[in-house]
Amino acid sequence: MNTPQTESSTFAVCINNDGYPASLEIGKIYEILTDESAESHGYFRVIDESGEDYAYAKDRFYPLSIPMALEQALFRAA
Repeated sequence: MNTPQTESSTFAVCINNDGYPASLEIGKIYEILTDESAESHGYFRVIDESGEDYAYAKDRFYPLSIPMALEQALFRAA
């Protein structure tokens, strides 16, 4: 399936915070930061509730494809 150019996958929703209840909130949308090393080992790097970026297992998140306009609005609101 082709993804329209107006969509992106730089965000993911947390679906599992086991062991990290203070750091990750179930249902919250997190920005995925570019980290090829982390991704090659099965991790996403996100800025968690501490305000710092950490690598968490990809299975804790569900990647989202969102319209570019929404992505830009989220960045402006951050």
